[in-house]
Amino acid sequence: MKLKGIMGAPTTAFKPDGVVDYDTFANQVDFLIEQGFPFIAHPMHIGESINLSEYERKELARILVGTVAGRVPTFVNVTASGPDISIDLARHSEAAGATGIVVLSPYHWKPGHEAHLDYFLTMGGCVEVAMIAYNNPSLQVTISHDMLEEMLEKLPNLHALKDASFDMNYFTGACRIASAARSDFSVFTGIEWLLTSIPVGGSGSFSNCGEVAPRLVLSLFDACASGDYDKARALQYKMDILLHLLQTNYPATVKYAMELMGRPVGETRKPILPLDDDAKAHTRKTLESLGIFENEPLGW
Repeated sequence: MKLKGIMGAPTTAFKPDGVVDYDTFANQVDFLIEQGFPFIAHPMHIGESINLSEYERKELARILVGTVAGRVPTFVNVTASGPDISIDLARHSEAAGATGIVVLSPYHWKPGHEAHLDYFLTMGGCVEVAMIAYNNPSLQVTISHDMLEEMLEKLPNLHALKDASFDMNYFTGACRIASAARSDFSVFTGIEWLLTSIPVGGSGSFSNCGEVAPRLVLSLFDACASGDYDKARALQYKMDILLHLLQTNYPATVKYAMELMGRPVGETRKPILPLDDDAKAHTRKTLESLGIFENEPLGW
């Protein structure tokens, strides 16, 4: 089945002593499903993936699958510093019962085209579950159109592309290639830039704002999917302001906004620092100006 909609992306909750708060993480997963998100991925960058140990990532994957209990598809981000770690995380996710994995090749090495392609082919071949490949040029990971065509040919379990290029030339080409290759392949934009991406064949996005404003996020998707572009335009303009807020001091601002919404998940791990008083005041003021407190659910 083709994936279509908004991929819920929980944060990783931490207790005051910095230990992962698995119970609160499970609460987040339940909340996102109850709000209507059709699938969940963790740990993305919003979930501080590179700040987690391998043990924590495996335990979070197990809890994600167990909490979801088959209600929606689940995807585990297995991106790591090298293939041995990623393969171990991928096989653990498959054994835990995840629907699939999310893969971004190790960006800090700045590998070339062939190295990126080899990594994606290696990861797709190490499991039988679905794979979502992650294109992120800002992190030196570019899945060229030619590479995407080759991956679609060689990886039958490649089900989707997450594109964080925010380049409509690239995105439109990826949608064109995908539609010609497979009717069940999805192309997601990295975060909620939906008004431009859905009309050219996009299937939705991963979520940056769903933990704070799920109704806004899902309403924007529904308006775009139904072709109600007048409504979608107004919602996308509002989303633009919220995205610029939450992408600043990321994901510390997301976590503080969740606290304001009555869904506290603790602070971020270093080197991500918590917000100072001015940033907190700006966050509250922006949420107020957007009507988030009045129009979004408070508490779990």
